[in-house]
Amino acid sequence: MRNFIWSVSLLFAGISISFAQTNGIEKGTYLSTNKGAKIKLNLLDDNKYELVFYSGGYEIKGDSLVFLKSTENKTNRFDLVFAKDKKAKKIKIKFLNPSYYSFYIGTQKGVESVQYQRLSDIKTKVDPDYIKTDLDFEIEKTDFIYLVYEDYDGKSDVSKYALPKDVSEVTINYDMAVLSDLNLVGSFDKGTKELKVSDQYGKDPLVFINEKEEKPAKAPTVVPIENQTIKNWTYPGKENTLINDDFGSGVAVDSAAVIVDAAAVDATIPPPAYTKYDFKLKVENNLKKAIESTKTANNKFLVVVVDNKDKTAKENFDAFVKEQETQTGYNMYDSYNALYDIYNYYLAGADDKKWLKNNKIASDQSVIILNGEGNQLAVAKSDLATQQYQFSYYGDFYRKLQRANAFLSVDKVLKNKKASDSDLIAAFNKAALLETSYDYDSDYAVNDPNSTEFVITKTALNQKEVAQTWKKLIEAHQKDKVANMYLVETIIKEIKNQGFTKQLFNTDRILNDTDFLAIDYLLNHSDDIESNRAEFNSKQGELHTIGNVVSEVSDALQQNLYLSQDGVSGEMNKEKINLLYKKIIASGKGNFDSYKNYFYYLSQLEEQDGSNTTYLKEFNTYFDNTLAGGSPIEKLDAIFSGLDSSSSYSYDGWNSFKIYHSDTCNNAAWAVVLKPQNSNFIKDAIKWSEYSLVVTKNNPYYLDTLAQLYYKDGQQQKAIETQVLAVKFITSDIDSETANQMKEVLTKMSNGTY
Repeated sequence: MRNFIWSVSLLFAGISISFAQTNGIEKGTYLSTNKGAKIKLNLLDDNKYELVFYSGGYEIKGDSLVFLKSTENKTNRFDLVFAKDKKAKKIKIKFLNPSYYSFYIGTQKGVESVQYQRLSDIKTKVDPDYIKTDLDFEIEKTDFIYLVYEDYDGKSDVSKYALPKDVSEVTINYDMAVLSDLNLVGSFDKGTKELKVSDQYGKDPLVFINEKEEKPAKAPTVVPIENQTIKNWTYPGKENTLINDDFGSGVAVDSAAVIVDAAAVDATIPPPAYTKYDFKLKVENNLKKAIESTKTANNKFLVVVVDNKDKTAKENFDAFVKEQETQTGYNMYDSYNALYDIYNYYLAGADDKKWLKNNKIASDQSVIILNGEGNQLAVAKSDLATQQYQFSYYGDFYRKLQRANAFLSVDKVLKNKKASDSDLIAAFNKAALLETSYDYDSDYAVNDPNSTEFVITKTALNQKEVAQTWKKLIEAHQKDKVANMYLVETIIKEIKNQGFTKQLFNTDRILNDTDFLAIDYLLNHSDDIESNRAEFNSKQGELHTIGNVVSEVSDALQQNLYLSQDGVSGEMNKEKINLLYKKIIASGKGNFDSYKNYFYYLSQLEEQDGSNTTYLKEFNTYFDNTLAGGSPIEKLDAIFSGLDSSSSYSYDGWNSFKIYHSDTCNNAAWAVVLKPQNSNFIKDAIKWSEYSLVVTKNNPYYLDTLAQLYYKDGQQQKAIETQVLAVKFITSDIDSETANQMKEVLTKMSNGTY
């Protein structure tokens, strides 16, 4: 219920109603015209008003109040406005107030694959302190954009838009009113005459009583002797709490508990100016120094400009550098951030002729990209101005350079007999951190060495050689006393099928012996990793997202079950996975994610007699130790509150987390209904089934399971009563075959033929 109440409070926080002696105002109903705020204002005959934020139809079924979902057309979530400029090199996107909702934007050129980004990720990069209400960023020229709203119920609405060829700017707005239904439910308590209404989260219901009923006695009201409205109220030693947030109030407000009085806000306080960090590039006066300067940062590339044709080349180069400083400064906002400092620039001179000749750069105009070792990654027979649009942190070109550099780094470290342990880890880590959704074929689309577009250096690697080197590296680190966090990160990516093998060779595979040895490394150092990962994830100028290591391993094992093929190797892998799950559980470090995946794995197994004894026994232990006793909702809330941020259910939300547990309990109980071999667990299964209905009430599937368990336990009358409820709560969401089966079970129970 917390999300429901919070959202209503936000509506109040942004609204201030005042009435004046204005001619022309009549009593009646008024509808808001504000986009995304479908509010109804009723001016009543007794000089009273009502603000209605939610409205719709309802049905009364017994003691239950059913709120009907809106049938309005919800296809046009987004409004787009185009601006056009034939000279524009990029497209500016302006997304109006994306707020806290889960939006994605995708781009597509022709029939190529769609490249998606989460808007919140872009927001974190371009406006990390959330200073601006709207989100402004740029994308490369493209043919189509996709806009996606992902709801908490797991459903996503995707809209595809064709872009005009000369589009330069796209302004996007969305309709908040169509984002989701509230999924409210209500129940009436005849004893207290209270109507309790909650949303799908099922927590902290709002309690209503009919105004016709006798009102409970109230405690005497204590009134203040004076009321004041004080701007910027403070006292000696008080910390300054003034902020300028997206609500524009200029006052720190707890929106979940306070209704903002707009009249009390000082409208003279100006919004904060959008500032930038005064970033300066250091341009070296010779190539050697330029390469050495680039080598000091692991995310930088050197742009070498050759221009012997244009007499104003130096002037143009200086202007270009100044423009790059300005744009990079805006990305950094108010302080230096190495993440956006990704290019150094150098204008080749007469002293560089020998280097140019050795590298077969004979053109009078070229732009060459080098890594920190001075190795060539890309070259274009072009002037700098033509390629200027490429040099952005958010551009595809930077990602292509990273990929080319990763290939080259792995190749060189494999060939270097004197390569150190840290060199190997760095090369594998660099490849592992590449983006997984990359269009592999597009990297090397340009092959003509005389092309005015960038030709990317392509490096061939031997997959067997790479795998052997990685195996030796993992074996060499088994006795580490302290975890190497870069190695940890690389292992996690690799076992989740997102690492260097996937990136370098675009192949999927099941876990092998090296992977299981690498997983041992993670589990043996789990405490050390957990104590250091927050600091590692926040390293300045680097991007790391290591989650709880037990959850990461558990996710990898679960994914591997999907990839495992039938046969001897697949069965051997399953046995190893089972042993790893047992090791995690026995260590006492088993968290929700590990149990979740372990139960899924066990549910797929059968004993020789066809029973599910191992699964049901392990689940019963978890149920008794974790879920049973006390308030189920409160216990689940405590588990949910303790989830690591990397857990999928931490993102999916409370409702999905709650339904997972009720579904899991029902599924385990249903396994007892289906198989006579599981009959030893009937008493336990009743306990699980009853729990599922406490967490998710009136579910016909759950009721059907419980009724059949009661009957098998000899509680025939209780079974019939429960099956009557199962049939009663059948909805249109249940397929006709299942509905008929439930009715048939009721008939058999009633006539004694079940």
